[in-house]
Amino acid sequence: MTSQRLRALVLAPLLMLAPACTSTPERPASTVATPDTGPSEYTLAPDVTVRRIAPGVWVHTTLSGPDFGHHPANGLLIEDGAESLLVDTGWNPAQAEHLLAWAKDTLGRPVRAAVATHFHGDRTAGIPVFVARNIPVYGLEDTVKLSKERGRPAPTETFSEARTLGPVELFFPGAGHAPDNIVVWHRDSGVLFGGCFVKDGAAKDLGNVEDADLAAWPTSLERTKERFPEARIVIPGHGAPGGPELLVHTRNLIP
Repeated sequence: MTSQRLRALVLAPLLMLAPACTSTPERPASTVATPDTGPSEYTLAPDVTVRRIAPGVWVHTTLSGPDFGHHPANGLLIEDGAESLLVDTGWNPAQAEHLLAWAKDTLGRPVRAAVATHFHGDRTAGIPVFVARNIPVYGLEDTVKLSKERGRPAPTETFSEARTLGPVELFFPGAGHAPDNIVVWHRDSGVLFGGCFVKDGAAKDLGNVEDADLAAWPTSLERTKERFPEARIVIPGHGAPGGPELLVHTRNLIP
């Protein structure tokens, strides 16, 4: 598949994931065929949807509760043979339950491991669901430390800078949105999950900077660009996917 066609598959159906704090109406699962067999989109609950963006790679989008304005957050589910990996766990345990059940019962690839890309609640709130099932959750050592300090669920497996986990690479580029933000690289598809370290193309500001390191963020972005020059699709933590230009856009938003 050409990069132009792949970008078209991603951007057209996902423009609706703009960072506005509004809820997404419930709708039936899509039945539009993609290069992989089966539907390309599933609605698992009013606040959980899953979309295929590349062969073997799915974006899951979960909505926060009313306290945060039903704000959408993105994560990934990546097929890995007969199993799968989940990147970020949703805003609450119920969303994590939906994702686990869908991977097992519909996709037919049970989740064998999860990743938390930093310590904020939209990344870690579902961790207890994985712990209860003895599914390891990977994160930086600092993510464990910060999670425990804030009274939040913490990853169970740690690394310090980079780690290969099945078909993906987990990489800490340096501080930015948070002191512990990591990115996730899937070489086979050219998908780079930037998480909240990367802003979507419609963003006019950096959003929540309570834990940000504005001085380090530009250098961390540059390190990401240098390490993953083959990235074709970049997934922000909130809002619509784009290409490598999202790294540049994020840098331009930093004062």
